[in-house]
Amino acid sequence: MSRLTLTLTQLEYLVALDQFRHFGKAAKACHVSQPTLSMQLQKLERDLGVALFDRTFQPLLPTAEGEPLIAQAKIVLAEARRLASLSQEDQRELKGQLRIGVIPTVAPYLIPLFIEHMAHTFPKLQLLIDELRTDQILDSLEQEHIDVGLLATPLKDENLEEEKLFLEPFYLYVHANHPLSKKKQIHEDDLDGAEMWLLTEGHCLRSQILRFCSLRSSRPVLKNVRFEAGNLETLQRLVETGSGYTLIPWLAAQRRPTDAAILRPFSSPVPQRQISLVWRRTQLKKRSIDALAQTIVACLPPDLRQLQKAKSTHTSEPIPAW
Repeated sequence: MSRLTLTLTQLEYLVALDQFRHFGKAAKACHVSQPTLSMQLQKLERDLGVALFDRTFQPLLPTAEGEPLIAQAKIVLAEARRLASLSQEDQRELKGQLRIGVIPTVAPYLIPLFIEHMAHTFPKLQLLIDELRTDQILDSLEQEHIDVGLLATPLKDENLEEEKLFLEPFYLYVHANHPLSKKKQIHEDDLDGAEMWLLTEGHCLRSQILRFCSLRSSRPVLKNVRFEAGNLETLQRLVETGSGYTLIPWLAAQRRPTDAAILRPFSSPVPQRQISLVWRRTQLKKRSIDALAQTIVACLPPDLRQLQKAKSTHTSEPIPAW
């Protein structure tokens, strides 16, 4: 074993094959030819003296001996990436990459508020931003495909750190001719699940709305239509056609409604969500994450910052992300 030499490249190939369970797909992800990846893995297996994958299965399966070695390879690669980032994080000027995942119900409304300021303030820090659902962000954090997530919390995950940025109230977005548009404030009991347009399964905002409204009805808004949207803009357009209503968060509500729809606030306790930055406890890009948090808070609209100072008696506890 003293002559054993492993390379990070071999470990990257190993982890890629474990992820895709297919030589061709793993090679493509690693930007090498399939024979190159196969040859390096065969050499790795020969040097280790164990078969890492059972090739009789399609898709491939790790062997019992290979599973702990693959798990350790992931740790080694993660530590190697952290070693590279340390030299950048310890410099006075932030540089390198910061990979950010943002949920779709936040991304189009919050990113434009801070992105230009962040880019000008830290010109050597490259921001790589992906719009992802909450479950995708959590998986990407686990796989270390991203460094930090921007999403609704609390998550209550002991492996993650959370930093609250702001609380965001909800409004009812309702057609101008709907009876609820005549009310100055909306109460939870006013809502009917049969009239509520919702996001598709997988969006945390859908779960938050269902939890707040305690909706029991499974009837569609239109009797002969079953439709659930993938973004808030579509929900708003549906309301404007004259049927049903939906809940939208404060930032989305700042886009002026058309004449066909009206925003109505909720009576106390006002439903709200907590927006936070989330990262793995082992994350070493903390200075970059701190800079991101400070920039976001500084770029929030004054009215939203003022809401953070309001007494807690006027709002409910944050709706959990799940």
